[in-house]
Amino acid sequence: MPGNGNGEGTDRNTPRKELGAFLRSRRERLTPAEMGLPGSPRRRTPGLRRGEVAELAGISDSWYAWLEQGRVRTSEQVLRSVARALRLDEAETAHVLSFVEDTATEEPSPGWVSRNLLSLVEAMAPNPAVVIDPHWDLLAWNAGYAALLTDPARLAPKQRNLLWLVFRWPPSRRLLAQWEPEARSLLGQFRAHAARHPHDRRYAEIVGELMADPDAARWYAERAIADFQPAVRHFRHPTAGDLRLRYVKLAAVEEPGHHFLAYLPDDRTTGAGLRTLTGHG
Repeated sequence: MPGNGNGEGTDRNTPRKELGAFLRSRRERLTPAEMGLPGSPRRRTPGLRRGEVAELAGISDSWYAWLEQGRVRTSEQVLRSVARALRLDEAETAHVLSFVEDTATEEPSPGWVSRNLLSLVEAMAPNPAVVIDPHWDLLAWNAGYAALLTDPARLAPKQRNLLWLVFRWPPSRRLLAQWEPEARSLLGQFRAHAARHPHDRRYAEIVGELMADPDAARWYAERAIADFQPAVRHFRHPTAGDLRLRYVKLAAVEEPGHHFLAYLPDDRTTGAGLRTLTGHG
């Protein structure tokens, strides 16, 4: 029987419940017709029944029910079978597999940025560059980043966050030409990280702030998950005009949890615009 007979407390169960809620949301979006299953006018369950998913995944009805209820731990093999049964995409499958429980302790992220990484950020000018921590808080940035968006030094410390800038800083909706799809993608990436740390106060604080935005609140409730994809972002800057920037993200191996983000010009006009913004041209 599932339970806490091994001495596990609620801290271990909370991620399981998040996983269960995610699986349920994906089960409810599928229809029997999509899966080649017979329909029924008496069907009351939105989407597939639990037993139907269990059959498609090759596991018992009760085990899948316990999985959705957050009552059991399970293996990568089972979760892969469930992901296939629910027709999860690559990002959703990776999200589900991230809940496979590991006894290894996650190495904490340092609260500082090394001299080497700071030098790299500065050397990128006039191209915008920034370093973020696991909560997507901005730790270091250059003049190009401040000129493209806003100078984070002018913001309150808790507002120096990538998600805050996208959803709570009003100019972002005019600055990003494709604001909605990019905002949805960033929120999906952030949710995948936050879901694995349900007791982290900073994640909870950021989510609470985001819920004040109607779009963020609605999309977050959908439990949409996304993974990072290199892309060209189109900015409509009030001073520099149209800018097309390739968005690059690199992990800082020497500083666990830190990522280096850079915006590289995709054409000569953008390069000239960045130089004008920062006084390099």
